[in-house]
Amino acid sequence: MAQDPNTRAGNELKVAKGTTFKICTCIDPETGKNISKSCPKLRRTHAGGGRWSTTHGTWGYQLELPAHADGKRRNPLRRSGFATLEEAEAELDHARGLLALDNEPAVRRQITKLMLSVLKDTKHLPDLEEVRRKVRTRQDLNRHITVAEWLQEFLKRKRSIEATTKRSYESHVRLYLTPYLGEIRLDRLRVSDIAGMFDAIEEFNDIIATERGSGDPARVASVRYRRPVGPTTLHRIRATLRHALNVAICQDRLLDFNPAAVVELAPAVRPKPVIWTEEKVTQWRKDHAGHLDRLKRARAGKRVDPIAVYIGTVRPSPVMVWTPGQTSAFLVYARRDRLFALYRLIAVRGLRRGEGVGVRWPDVIFEKGRIGVHWQITQLGWDPIQGTPKTDASDREIAVDAETMAILKEHKKRQACERLAVGEDWVDSGFVFTDEMGRPLHPQHVTDRFYGLCHQAGLPPIRLHDLRHGAATAMLAAGVDIKIVQETLGHKTSAFTRDTYTSVYPEAAAAAAEATAALLAGPVVPAPGPVTPRRGTAQPRTSDKGEGEAGGSVISMPAR
Repeated sequence: MAQDPNTRAGNELKVAKGTTFKICTCIDPETGKNISKSCPKLRRTHAGGGRWSTTHGTWGYQLELPAHADGKRRNPLRRSGFATLEEAEAELDHARGLLALDNEPAVRRQITKLMLSVLKDTKHLPDLEEVRRKVRTRQDLNRHITVAEWLQEFLKRKRSIEATTKRSYESHVRLYLTPYLGEIRLDRLRVSDIAGMFDAIEEFNDIIATERGSGDPARVASVRYRRPVGPTTLHRIRATLRHALNVAICQDRLLDFNPAAVVELAPAVRPKPVIWTEEKVTQWRKDHAGHLDRLKRARAGKRVDPIAVYIGTVRPSPVMVWTPGQTSAFLVYARRDRLFALYRLIAVRGLRRGEGVGVRWPDVIFEKGRIGVHWQITQLGWDPIQGTPKTDASDREIAVDAETMAILKEHKKRQACERLAVGEDWVDSGFVFTDEMGRPLHPQHVTDRFYGLCHQAGLPPIRLHDLRHGAATAMLAAGVDIKIVQETLGHKTSAFTRDTYTSVYPEAAAAAAEATAALLAGPVVPAPGPVTPRRGTAQPRTSDKGEGEAGGSVISMPAR
């Protein structure tokens, strides 16, 4: 007769008390059978009624376990080998405590499965508090997922994010998180594990620097394709791990604490923008000449790429900004280039590279002198990706000066001529800036072309993105309101704009110094005359014009 499920469940709600016993490994010499339970040596007297022997046999316990889901009885938990009765009773109490964590039959079956699995692997029962936490948060008790397994699951779930963001996540997981943390059980990941990963990364940074500075070609070649990981990248790696662990907490309840959130890292300091002053340009030209000479000697007469030398020469800062005169010189030289309108738009209005390449003709409003920035072409590896701006602040409409709009009209006429020359092979992409076939530009092509123009113009090198810095600096130097600068650049807050674009042109700094000095300068006041002592007094006589209420003299400041 089948047992009623309700009755079966009711029986499982009560945890069995369990029993303890003592056994040995003795064999009856006459029968050859094991007499572990009835061995007379287990007791102090052969009659069997005395106390247990303290030197013969070991203790064990037996505990009834909850039945299977189909009602089939499960073999009891039987453990032996304890030296004392107290040790056996302690583990028995531990096992009973695990089974008493929850009254639901399904949860008790999970706990039972966990107990048997952990005993098989470690010869110990699972930690009571750890299981209690998992039961409370309704986790899968029998799924010991590793950090590597969870990170792969995390990447699968991130479907509705930008391709570039997902590529960044995948890179962090593949290069750093999985190699250093992948084998650790997710629920056992600790702050010290993550801190150790960052220590190891920084140690390898030192190895790269040491090998490159050794002068040994073999040692230099061993780290040829390895780049040091900077503070900003370290923070991004931690952000990826923190986000992945937050998903594990919120969606699957695999954790109740995020160790990545409390790991301390050195602050990620943005490189300070530096103006290409005359002194810095002079020093850079000397460094460039020396760098070129060393490469020519190292290549023993073979051709040296001048653009690579031009870009590779050390600069005062990774972020360099041209002076207004240098920017004007670049625009004058680039006037002959078919992408001149694009470079002017970036230099004057501060568009990002992807935004400039992604401008479409329907978004250019000639009548109002405005351009809508509603599209961008970014780069994923080498592949160009077309899409909308990443943030609401980046999706904007900007005002454009009349000269730039006139240049865009000239560019449109030139594009129409190119279209007639190509004929049916023309690709009607709708983008303002295209190649000679009408196809959208590859962002890297725009950068390479920019470096070539800078080199040919004889200007010190900057990144294409630094034209954006120059535009922001010029707007601030011209006294444009910070809110307008923020909206033009597509930033979320004006505070970010103020913190990022703090470089000052030397001419503006000098003008500010002169203006401050002029403000403090007062009217011309004659110097006090000679002091003539009065008869009968030691008090000095002041001039009539410099005499004050207290009889003190007035010191004048020279007028400017």
